[in-house]
Amino acid sequence: MKTLEHPRVDATDRLRRRFRSYALVSGIGTYLLIVFGGIVRITGSGLGCGDDWPLCNGQLLPPWDLATWIEWTHRLLAAGLALPIVATAVYGVRRRLAGDPAPGSVAAVAAVVLLIVQVALGAITVKLELPPVVTALHFVNAMLMLGALISAAVAAGGEPGLIEDGAAGRKRVRVAMGALVLGLLTVTLGALTANLGLVGATTQPSAAAWACQGFPLCNGEFMPKSGGSGLVHTHWTHRVLAYLLFFHVIGAAIALIRGGAPTAVRNPALASAVLVVAQVAVAAGLVLLGLPSSYRVLHLAVGVALWAAIVNWYAAAKRVAARGA
Repeated sequence: MKTLEHPRVDATDRLRRRFRSYALVSGIGTYLLIVFGGIVRITGSGLGCGDDWPLCNGQLLPPWDLATWIEWTHRLLAAGLALPIVATAVYGVRRRLAGDPAPGSVAAVAAVVLLIVQVALGAITVKLELPPVVTALHFVNAMLMLGALISAAVAAGGEPGLIEDGAAGRKRVRVAMGALVLGLLTVTLGALTANLGLVGATTQPSAAAWACQGFPLCNGEFMPKSGGSGLVHTHWTHRVLAYLLFFHVIGAAIALIRGGAPTAVRNPALASAVLVVAQVAVAAGLVLLGLPSSYRVLHLAVGVALWAAIVNWYAAAKRVAARGA
């Protein structure tokens, strides 16, 4: 026999499912858009619309030119992605108003704030004709937005099951946070490495990317000379952080397997381990083969996927720890 509580419970569950669906769609779309943005940069299409914004060379439908349409398609996809991101936040607010604790709603609202910042940075990047630091910041902000959407989707998932020991859960959160911090630092230095030394739209790798040759050392040295520009140390710091992230993730994944961690935490950690191995392998090929465009795109795609997996791992660890507290 149905009770009077069922309609409200069903409505709350529908809101939760829609919230999670929009967060997932937004997260997948953001991942693809970040990779496509890298293609815009690597193909030298960043000024395909000139310094015009939000139109493209003063037009809504510019004349056919490959670089122009690569850049314009990127902008159109970004505009379309705004809809599901805003919808995710709206459903998060509706869940709160419906009396649901609404885990993930704060992350969804944060994603909208980051979206607004992203639009502003995109306009500044174009108007100033791709200044390296602003371009790097544009990329890092996009990664933070992706992280917020993944966090929202994970937080709104089903029950992860109880954790046996609250102290173990808190320790797993700290370990995952370590990977998150290292990942963000690696991303930030990677964005600077990819952009410092560039002038305008070009298909060539940056001066910072060329500054460290050889693998795994930098120009055959563990403590490379700066050469006065700072580009060598920017690149080398990115690599050192990547190596630290590699060992941290691999060690944590092994510990989670041996420690019998819940599947909700273990699986994204294992995915992170697989992706960090793949990323180091791609990075080695990238440097040893002379920074070919195909490897630069692959390095970006795997790196963004690794960041997504680490965020998933951290959000899942937090959810399981909160459930077992």
